[in-house]
Amino acid sequence: MEALLDKIQVAIETGKLEVATENVNKALEEGANPQVIISDALIKGMEVIGQRFQDGKAFVPNLLMSARAMKGSLEILKPLLSDGNNATLGKIVIGTVKGDLHDIGKNLVASMFEGCGFEVINLGIDVSSEQFVKAVKELNADIVCLSALLTTTMNYMAEVIKALEDAGVRDKVKVMVGGAPLNDNFARQIKADAYTSNANAAVQKAKELLGM
Repeated sequence: MEALLDKIQVAIETGKLEVATENVNKALEEGANPQVIISDALIKGMEVIGQRFQDGKAFVPNLLMSARAMKGSLEILKPLLSDGNNATLGKIVIGTVKGDLHDIGKNLVASMFEGCGFEVINLGIDVSSEQFVKAVKELNADIVCLSALLTTTMNYMAEVIKALEDAGVRDKVKVMVGGAPLNDNFARQIKADAYTSNANAAVQKAKELLGM
């Protein structure tokens, strides 16, 4: 079984969807616990590729291929989990803010979160403060991730945080921000809890914010 889990992990690291799903199915046939496959193979594989990306040894296409392999594997495993919640580290709502139509970076971060064991609700692009507030309330989210790639839209993040305050939910949720024009100083100015510059750092920061 250990050998199969290793094969799955390597398939995730190298972004080989067919190899990953084939070995996931083999592991299940041999009686592996779906949760063990997720924690000991899928998440480990995503953590390795994430670290490689952060170290400059892997690139966006590598991350996207790994995320694809991970998602394909999760599709097989999720229906077998007795309680979907036991697979998640926390619930994350993510979206690109109103007026901004950039998608790739935000989707990459969402995939990394999902691959590392978080439940992710991706609201898409051009998301209003009302939509963020509604999602946080309805889904009881632990973290909100705001993305912007334009200097003209990044200031809308402050409006989202103000809307969370006005709705009385700001103290119940952590706010993370990211995107090319942002930095730590901007995050502090708008009272966000954290800024991260890449997908792997976002996962590490999210765990830190939730006390893991």
